[in-house]
Amino acid sequence: MLDSVKHVHLIGAGGIGISAVGKFLLAQGKTVSGSDSTQSAITDDLIKRGAAIRIGHEASNIPEDCDLVVFTEAAGLDNIERIEATKRGIEQLGHFGWLGELSKQYRTICVTGTNGKSTTTAMTGQIFVDAGLDPTVFVGSLVPGWELGNLRIGQSDILIIEGDEYKQKMVQLHPEVTVITNIEEDHLDVYRDLDHIVATFQQLVEQTGKSVFVNVDDANSKRLIGSTIEQYGVNDVIGYELLVPGEFNRANAAAARVVAREFGVSDEMIKKSLENYRGIWRRFEVVGELNGVTVVSDYGHHPTAIKGTLEGAKKFYASRRIVLCFQPHQHNRTRELFEEFVSSFDLADALILVEIYGVTGRTDDATVSSCDLLAAVERRLGHDRPMSYAKDLVEAEQQVRDLVQPGDVVLIMGAGDIDSVARKLVV
Repeated sequence: MLDSVKHVHLIGAGGIGISAVGKFLLAQGKTVSGSDSTQSAITDDLIKRGAAIRIGHEASNIPEDCDLVVFTEAAGLDNIERIEATKRGIEQLGHFGWLGELSKQYRTICVTGTNGKSTTTAMTGQIFVDAGLDPTVFVGSLVPGWELGNLRIGQSDILIIEGDEYKQKMVQLHPEVTVITNIEEDHLDVYRDLDHIVATFQQLVEQTGKSVFVNVDDANSKRLIGSTIEQYGVNDVIGYELLVPGEFNRANAAAARVVAREFGVSDEMIKKSLENYRGIWRRFEVVGELNGVTVVSDYGHHPTAIKGTLEGAKKFYASRRIVLCFQPHQHNRTRELFEEFVSSFDLADALILVEIYGVTGRTDDATVSSCDLLAAVERRLGHDRPMSYAKDLVEAEQQVRDLVQPGDVVLIMGAGDIDSVARKLVV
């Protein structure tokens, strides 16, 4: 079906995942149009590459000759362009529905889990590139050195995809090999509880054709059953001198290693590639300096990711003060994991909590605030370190500037639009 399509329209073209689809289609010689609610560097890039992208959603955005619509999962059935596509009988696929169709044509590797997906996907992709396996890779971040950023197009039959667990999207894939980084409570707006999450990963295990690799150090991953399951762990990479900090990155490296070995890459090549891996966009990314202050941007938004990143930062920047400016992502997640968030900031020497980032298209009633989170953290940690609330990004940036001192490391963290603060600080 994908081969016969000539003109694809993208709804939500500015998303990191959908934009990779657009770039892949353009490289295949397809005609690409699309829309997004806001202009961004991503939409501008798609336009430069030949896509016709419009800002704002209108029925008229879908061209007459369109024969497939690919939509972001944030665009519901009430989206005006989806309504128009239905009216005109145009085939529609969600982002992962499209990736699922593509995965049927390749030897597909699915990299999934609650935390570490993007880094593990990028690490795996880089090992395969260095080993001459020439893979195609879809990753939910930007990889330095890859001309297309969140996409690498190879000529082999190997496809590596970062498998998003939100709304069970990863089970739309048809993988030969799956690697699961870890399983934790998250996205409780779409999952009933942890058991439901584990059951969804179990479904993925059962539809994986050959091998499934799970983290031996993760209790929930060990609940999965099946004859295709094998284990890996951080002990597999003892002796590796990684450039990226943190025990969690050692676990990511171990995951990438076990997949590469499955495809015949030598241990020597794997070690060399991983030791040259320098990270990706918004994954402990050193953005620059501000008057002697190191500014780091990180996408982490789950309590475990916050803990792990702070732990890595404390070890990597020993003796330096770590200032965390964190923007919670989605009210529902903050409310459901409230106590876990409260205990996740212990290693921060100073803390700025920005108001919660509301996510378009998700169940998200604003019954909790970062003010509530700050009050709970203060009850836990007392008042012996600087802690404050910022109502928006403008206030957050000013608070960072007022607080930091030469020699500090400021960690700008969250999955929303908080990254813009890091970029402005180093301009």
